[in-house]
Amino acid sequence: MRFEVDAILFDIDGTLVDSTGAVVRAWEAWSAARGIDPAEVLRVCHGRRSEDTVAEFLPSDQRAAAVAELERLELADLGDVTALPATRDLLSALPEGRWAAVTSGSRALMRARLAAAGLPVPDVLVAAEDVRLGKPDPQGYLQAARALGFDIRRCLVVEDAPAGLEAGRAAGAYVLAVVTSHSSQDPCAADAVIPDLRAFTVEASASGLMISTAVGPRADPLI
Repeated sequence: MRFEVDAILFDIDGTLVDSTGAVVRAWEAWSAARGIDPAEVLRVCHGRRSEDTVAEFLPSDQRAAAVAELERLELADLGDVTALPATRDLLSALPEGRWAAVTSGSRALMRARLAAAGLPVPDVLVAAEDVRLGKPDPQGYLQAARALGFDIRRCLVVEDAPAGLEAGRAAGAYVLAVVTSHSSQDPCAADAVIPDLRAFTVEASASGLMISTAVGPRADPLI
């Protein structure tokens, strides 16, 4: 498949960075300290803001402290955070102002994980604290497109988690799923599905970004 967009909006965890081990360890420790079944937490936390997950398990007066504790656990656990395949070469090939990151994590945590993985921090980074509603709400992706100065309908969202894929679809962007954290059956909101970013290439021109994927469409083509 080949199609042209103005900009690419990436998720971070599971899309650019492999932080699965750190995420699981943090939520397991957090859950164990509160007598909560970690499997129930891990079932719903991926791709969502910590505060939105915490709200499902704790009363309102305990949430702020619990989110802060989770943040401390995650910031202290960066040892095995790595870049996912092909991400370094891909990001280095993208012109400034043509890509952004939209994450459910905090700005401090995402900057730390990108640094641990040896990846650049984009000029436009929309983090958990920058939006009123997290994924699957489209607010973050719409905000990123505005900050770059492009129509969201001419942007490509690249995501690994169902909540993020739904957010991209609801925003009106093209949506590409990378199957790095969920099975190929999960990303039903995607236009196309690839195993990881090795199946994704970008050619920059004055008019935009020409995207090529090595795997065909899941539903409607992007062109």
